[in-house]
Amino acid sequence: MMSDVGRSRPQFSRETEKEQRLTLIQREAAGLVPSEPRVAIASAERGYYELPLLKEPTWTWEIPVYFFIGGAAGTASVIAGIARLTGASPKLVRDARRMSMVGAVLSPALLISDLGRPERFLAMLRVFKPQSPMSMGVWILMGFSAGTTAANVGAWLRARSRFPGVAGFLESVGDVAALLFGLPFASYTGVLIGATVIPVWNCNVALLPAHFLVSGLGASVGALELAGNDAPALQWLGLGAAAVESAVGVAIERETNPSEAPLKRGSSGWLIRLGGVLSGPIPLALRTASLFMKPKPAIKLRKYAAVSALVGSAITRAAWIYAGHVSARGSRP
Repeated sequence: MMSDVGRSRPQFSRETEKEQRLTLIQREAAGLVPSEPRVAIASAERGYYELPLLKEPTWTWEIPVYFFIGGAAGTASVIAGIARLTGASPKLVRDARRMSMVGAVLSPALLISDLGRPERFLAMLRVFKPQSPMSMGVWILMGFSAGTTAANVGAWLRARSRFPGVAGFLESVGDVAALLFGLPFASYTGVLIGATVIPVWNCNVALLPAHFLVSGLGASVGALELAGNDAPALQWLGLGAAAVESAVGVAIERETNPSEAPLKRGSSGWLIRLGGVLSGPIPLALRTASLFMKPKPAIKLRKYAAVSALVGSAITRAAWIYAGHVSARGSRP
């Protein structure tokens, strides 16, 4: 009997402590007793006992790199498919396919590295949830990887005059997959972070997919130009991407929502601005100036614009992740 009573006492003490704490909180809310700094009603920025209301993202460095590579590879696969269908330069088609293939190889590796174990990535393939951006993103990645692999293998076989029927089939199927999965793959990461409860991401849920897509387009165009492709179509794609990125920067600066503070204040704000300027106004000015110059100086300006767009796209991904951390902490950036 004594042992039973002894075991019941800790539970009774814990219940009493909870009741006392609840009573104290209620009296503080009514203004009957002064609030202690570590025992207070949760505010909009901090929770009980000065703990954050929101948990910061646990993503490691692999995720912003994956966002950057995925954006460039996804838009490159679309460029490759359209370029082949329109009879563009074979070099442009080949370079764009290879770029998309690099993304198809590195993207799963980066995700698996962030998850820690390969079986975690494989477990995500056991379900298909259209309402889950994460589930849809994994399946989009698999479709993209399969398509760009088929296109590259088909092109490799055709170049060596082996199995012409199989080569043509694989190449055609790969091009179709590039058009179906390339754009969703380049933009779904914006949907992914926008669907979270992180305030600065959630309030930009409509902006982020298009922002990441256009940023990826600027990066892929820049990489293709640095590889020696100077097709006029790339110039116009780069101009369009830079113009849209400039407009995105203006929209962010004009926003007055308090949740947007990490995009305009502190180190996260300056990082967002740096990525935006390198992705938008600078390449826009350089590409516009190149339209009125002779071929050699024009190509040089286009390469400067390409470097700026590539660096800006990479910084943009890292800046949005960092802004999410600042927003989750609820502290002033």
